[in-house]
Amino acid sequence: MNKKWLPYILIILMAIAVIVLKTCKNYNASPPKPKTTKDKQKDPAGNSTNRDRGFDRRTSFLEYSNHAKCRMQCRKISQAEVEEIMLDGKINYSKSDLQNTRCPRYAVEGVTNDNQRVRIVYAQCNESTTVVTVIDLETDFECHCPGDDDKYKNRN
Repeated sequence: MNKKWLPYILIILMAIAVIVLKTCKNYNASPPKPKTTKDKQKDPAGNSTNRDRGFDRRTSFLEYSNHAKCRMQCRKISQAEVEEIMLDGKINYSKSDLQNTRCPRYAVEGVTNDNQRVRIVYAQCNESTTVVTVIDLETDFECHCPGDDDKYKNRN
């Protein structure tokens, strides 16, 4: 046999060894972990998505806190307007708290049907998205909602 062919034969043998090792490794691998509800959610229509990747604008997961309901009533903002802002509003990242330990909070701003400039804070958890509060950015309404405190006034 010619010495010229020896390097080529060694390369071929090494390639075969790598293929055999990969095959054996995949054969002995543990089965993949089942997906948890945290990884993907299904909306009522059966569509799934990973809710850990940014703001999920689907209104099918939407819930309202008592504080948000009170603020909406005081500021005359309807659920339809809250949903419209959720779908079409712009996220104000400087007012958002994406590192919140329980649920990331997104401050979404937009204009309602009656031309109110609003900021709505949504807390996106695994199972639902909760409207935390509704803020009118131009008019200071006199509201007396549960949890109101001068220490934590919602200002621009």
